[in-house]
Amino acid sequence: MPGDSPQFAGEAVSGGHSDSRSESRSNCLSYRQAPSRLRSTFAILASATAALLPARAQAQDIATLGFSGISVGAFEVIQFAVFAGVMGSALVSAIWLIRERGRTAAENLALRTKVVDLNKAYSRSEALLSLRDQRLVVWDGDQSKPELVGALPSESGAPDERASFLAYGRWLMPRSAALLENAIAALRDKGTPFDWLLESQNGAPVEVRGRKTPTHTIVRFISLSEAQRGEARLKLQNQQLTADYETVLGMLDALEMPFWVRAEDGRLKWVNRAYAEATEAGSVEDAVRDGRELLGTQARSTIAERHRSERVFEDTVSTVVRGDRKVFTVTDLAGTAGSAGLARDISAAEAIREDYAQMVRNHADTLDQLNTAVAQFDAHQKLRFHNAAFQKLWELDPAFLNSAPDHTLLLDKLRGDGKLAEQPEWRRWKENLLSVYRAVDPVEQWWYLPDGRTIRVVGNPQPKGGVTWVFENLTEKIDLESRYNSAIRVQSETLDNLAEGVTVFGPDGRTRLANPAFSRLWSLDPETITSQTHISELKAACSDKAAQNPWDDFVAAVTGFDDERRDRQGNAELTNGTVLRYGLIHLPNGQVMLTFIDVTDSVNVERALQDKNDALQKADQLKDDFIQRVSYELRSPLTNIIGFTELLQIDSTGPLNDRQREYVGHVLSSSSVLLTLVNDILDLATVDAGILRLDVGEVRVPQVIAAAAEMVSDRFAEHRITLAVDIADAPKSMMGDETRVRQVLLNLLTNAANYAPEASTVTLICRETTEGTEFAVKDDGPGMAPDILEIAFRRFEARSNGGRKRGAGLGLSIVKSFVELHGGTVRIESGERDGTTVVCFFPQRPRIRDAAE
Repeated sequence: MPGDSPQFAGEAVSGGHSDSRSESRSNCLSYRQAPSRLRSTFAILASATAALLPARAQAQDIATLGFSGISVGAFEVIQFAVFAGVMGSALVSAIWLIRERGRTAAENLALRTKVVDLNKAYSRSEALLSLRDQRLVVWDGDQSKPELVGALPSESGAPDERASFLAYGRWLMPRSAALLENAIAALRDKGTPFDWLLESQNGAPVEVRGRKTPTHTIVRFISLSEAQRGEARLKLQNQQLTADYETVLGMLDALEMPFWVRAEDGRLKWVNRAYAEATEAGSVEDAVRDGRELLGTQARSTIAERHRSERVFEDTVSTVVRGDRKVFTVTDLAGTAGSAGLARDISAAEAIREDYAQMVRNHADTLDQLNTAVAQFDAHQKLRFHNAAFQKLWELDPAFLNSAPDHTLLLDKLRGDGKLAEQPEWRRWKENLLSVYRAVDPVEQWWYLPDGRTIRVVGNPQPKGGVTWVFENLTEKIDLESRYNSAIRVQSETLDNLAEGVTVFGPDGRTRLANPAFSRLWSLDPETITSQTHISELKAACSDKAAQNPWDDFVAAVTGFDDERRDRQGNAELTNGTVLRYGLIHLPNGQVMLTFIDVTDSVNVERALQDKNDALQKADQLKDDFIQRVSYELRSPLTNIIGFTELLQIDSTGPLNDRQREYVGHVLSSSSVLLTLVNDILDLATVDAGILRLDVGEVRVPQVIAAAAEMVSDRFAEHRITLAVDIADAPKSMMGDETRVRQVLLNLLTNAANYAPEASTVTLICRETTEGTEFAVKDDGPGMAPDILEIAFRRFEARSNGGRKRGAGLGLSIVKSFVELHGGTVRIESGERDGTTVVCFFPQRPRIRDAAE
């Protein structure tokens, strides 16, 4: 059998190849029958396999696999494995593609069925909407132009044309159109649905419904059937009645007069706000619920009793409202199911009536106090009122006057008593006087009495008839006019002899008077100045004589072009060298007076003094500049001296004996004092020059006080002086320049240390006031005499009254300057042998002043 093995193996191999070819043919047949997408997939996989197999075959040697005498090469194994993988993938892809095609076909069938159903539903909806009993207005989203669907019957009054239909005011009643437009706006903006029953202009009711979906806004107009129309008309009438009822209730509620409605049993049914406020109820509901009554029990009983015989009750009722007695005119109407009432407050009218009566009495009392005689006659010419001056003027019997005599009888009595002058035709004169009772305008007459008095008589007709007569005694007035004219003549003579030029202009700009001095000062001809001379003529005559012409201002003031009407003064220099001091004074009645006086000598003296003052100011400025420059030039070498002196005191620069150390200490101390003096002079120079600016910020008061105290601690310890600080009432902070505040406190403490006795106490007190912060430094020194207090703040006024060291006299000056720059004040409280207290006040908000001030 070994000899058969090779043959068997060859057959096996041959058979194997035959089977492979058969399977390949089968797969190729299936491949040809597959869809185009599957065939493309196979083509790609086959190309990849063809490219891969040669490379792999060249890279590997032939391997021999022995199994049961069968030998298979490596190339055939690889080819078979790749072919099997490709065929598996193709099979899976074919199965998936067939399933997807089946699912897609099923979905297409379902969608076609749904489209058919939707077309049927659309046709049915369109048929329903095409009925002539409703019409839709549809907005798609925020689209402003709506779509109209359907129609309404002609009897509804709605037009078919699109533009006319959307103009609701053309076919709906105005109230319905306004209501619909507001409802549609609320529906589109806020999605508020509505159901309204509206009325067209021909009286047909139309039901309107509005709804909003996420994508559409729909308003449906529905025409009603005959039965529905009857019901709709009733609804419309009910709506109208309801609206009218609400309007009436709103009007009654807005009234300032209490109004109420009672039920048949007399209980309150409705009240307005005025009623609730009058009864001090929290609301109208509380007033109805609690039965708050405006009228008292007796008044309500009277109304109920009157209603038994009368339907309407109207009378004046008194009641108490908010603790005050009020008077109301009450109108109460009784109906079949209750009653309604209205109360009108007439307390103010009653008060006015009483005030009027009081005013009449006061008027009479006032007229009684007048010196002018007043008498009032009614339309029947009867005397109704007279004041005391009337009775005194004519010396008539009060009983006769109180009997209301006739005006004719009164005139006859005055004539009979000889108090009226005899008239040539008495009757005609009397009729002419009494004709004023039939006149409209007042009349005026002058009576010259037999006793020499002159009476001005004015008759003023009254609107309701009657005449008010005024009898004014002008005897004294005429006498005063005579005296006045005499005084005017005296004043004219006085003005003519004045050295001061005077001229007065009237409101029309023409001269009222001018004295000779005016003509002399301006070199004018007196004959040319008359009462008709206009100021413009004077301006033309005087302008060329003045080097500085003030006549333009004079003309503006006199003619009224100057609206301010203020008095003014000034100088006018003439071309001849004369200087006139003028004054422009506004007089009553629109008149203006000009005065001129020759001040040439005074002006010359003033100019000389001004020149000297300018020279002194320049010298003072040179002094300030010199001090500032010297201060700057001294500061630099002093700083060097102090620096090198401090270096000498350091052991590292070399040892010093005691005498040398003492000398160095004196040099350092004197240099420090000199540097302080230079700094003070420089500070004052910057203040005087107006260039010092404060750095205002928040100043922590305790820290500033502690810093100033630390700087003078050695000075205090040298003389065993105790510093007592009282900041119990001090603020935590204040507004100011911290550096300058500390410098102020340092100067005050240094000054106190200089004058305080040995082993004494200096007190620093800080307290907060309503307007700011106050610092006070007190010492027990010798104090200051009154003459020293006057010069305490002057610069370079050194004082040695009890002080240890005589300074330059700048400490208090600097304190005053810095405090006043903050807008504060400084004062000194001192007396001989009473010690000295310096008080500095800093305002709450620094009112920063210019340093130059």
